[in-house]
Amino acid sequence: MIHILIIDDQALVRTGLRHILANNSEITKVSEASSGEAALSRCRKLRPDVILLSVNLPGLSGFELTRRLKRAHSGAGIIILAKHAKPPYPARLLDAGAAGYLTRDCEAEELMKAIRAVAGGRRYIGSRAAKQLALSMLSGSGSGSPFEDLSAREMEVMLKLTDGRRIPDIASLLCLSPKTVSTYKYRILGKLGARSDVELVRMAMRYGLVENA
Repeated sequence: MIHILIIDDQALVRTGLRHILANNSEITKVSEASSGEAALSRCRKLRPDVILLSVNLPGLSGFELTRRLKRAHSGAGIIILAKHAKPPYPARLLDAGAAGYLTRDCEAEELMKAIRAVAGGRRYIGSRAAKQLALSMLSGSGSGSPFEDLSAREMEVMLKLTDGRRIPDIASLLCLSPKTVSTYKYRILGKLGARSDVELVRMAMRYGLVENA
């Protein structure tokens, strides 16, 4: 029997997921959290078997929250629910500790397959993410995205920079020193060949990692 924790800031999404899960006899309990901070508290207290995590929460990035949830309850299997499977998102979130990755347009049947697999201690990668991961592993191929060269930590710093956050704010949010964040920024710009924050944002938009305003 499986206890699920849903983490999403949209009440309508949580209600929809709860409705899907309510129709399955394998699910014994469904809990909810609308923010990263609330999710960490509920994870420690409730110790769910499987966590359905939206990566688009305000505040903590999906990468950082994944790591913290695993530290809070290492026995929980985390399934990422993302808008897309564009690289390097799937690989980096799996590196951060996720056990599953699905796009939000997946069918209810696939969601349940992922839950069963992760609850049983296995990994489950949705078809879109699996295709991207397979391509990136083939010698001499890949998506052609320069962002594949970024580590999980560099990805989350990059996303905060493209969101317009200042270095002190990023440092506070990720529990790092401003000097460390500045070092990450320098590495990111160097790896991507970007010369400014504006150019970084344009590159992220070009590869579909952030939405065009």
